[in-house]
Amino acid sequence: MITVPLAAYEDDEGNRIEYDGPPRENITIAFRGGGNLVRVHAKASATKLHVDFNSSNGTFILGANPHQRAFSAGVRVGEDATVRIGNGVSATAAVTISAVEGVSVIIGNDVMFATANQVRADDGHPIFDVRSGKRVNKARSIRIGDHVWLAYGAMVLAGATIGEGSVIGAGSIVTRRIPNNVIAVGSPATVVRKDIAWERPHLGLVAPFYKPDASTVQKSKYWNRTVENGTAIRRTFLGRVARRLRRMVRAVRSPRASR
Repeated sequence: MITVPLAAYEDDEGNRIEYDGPPRENITIAFRGGGNLVRVHAKASATKLHVDFNSSNGTFILGANPHQRAFSAGVRVGEDATVRIGNGVSATAAVTISAVEGVSVIIGNDVMFATANQVRADDGHPIFDVRSGKRVNKARSIRIGDHVWLAYGAMVLAGATIGEGSVIGAGSIVTRRIPNNVIAVGSPATVVRKDIAWERPHLGLVAPFYKPDASTVQKSKYWNRTVENGTAIRRTFLGRVARRLRRMVRAVRSPRASR
C-alpha cells in the first residue's frame, strides 16, 4: 500500500490522480491495488479527507467547493466501485462512505451532512444463508440527490435513493426510495411530511434570528412539490375532484355495491 497527498500522480500499477490544483496535505489517497482513478476538481477543498482504495479499478470523483464549506470524510472504494461527490457538499464532522463489489455511491450537489453520518453501500462483511450458501447482504448502489440534508446520526444503506431537497431526520436509517422535498424519519426511514423546502442559513448564527416564514431566507432552486410515482402531489380543486371520482368508481366496483 502507498499513501500520497492530493497532487497529480501516476504509478506503475496504473493508479492515477487527475488534479491540477494546489497540493493539499489534508487530502490523502491510499492505493492497495492497480488501475484506480482519482479525479478532483481544481477548486475542491476539504477539512480532512482520506480515500482508501481497497483493491483495483475503483473510481473516486470530488467536485468543486466554491464556498469553501467544511467537509471531511473517510471513503472506502472497493473493486470496480465508484464514489462520486458533487459540488458544494458540506459536513459538520467526518462522514463514512463505503462502496465495494462494483457498486456506486453518488452524492449530489449542495448536500449537507451533519455529525456521525454514514453512507454504506455494503455491510463490510458477508452474510450467508446456511442452507443454500448464498449471500444475503449483497452490496447495492446508493444515490443521494442535490440539496439533501442528513441530520445527526442519519445513515444511508445499500440500495437507498433520496430525492433532491429532502431532509433525513436525526438517527434515521434510509434503506429504500425517499422522494424529493420530504421529511423522512425513523428506522427504516419513512415520509412524515411532503412539499417541504429547506435552506442553509443557521437559525442561531445568521440574521434575522427569527425566521417565521420564507420571506426571511433567499430561496434556492429546490422549492418543488413532492413527486411520487412520477406524478406531482397536488391539492388543487381538480385534484380533489379526481380523488372523489376514484372513490366513487371503487365504491361502484366493490362487491357490496353489486348486491
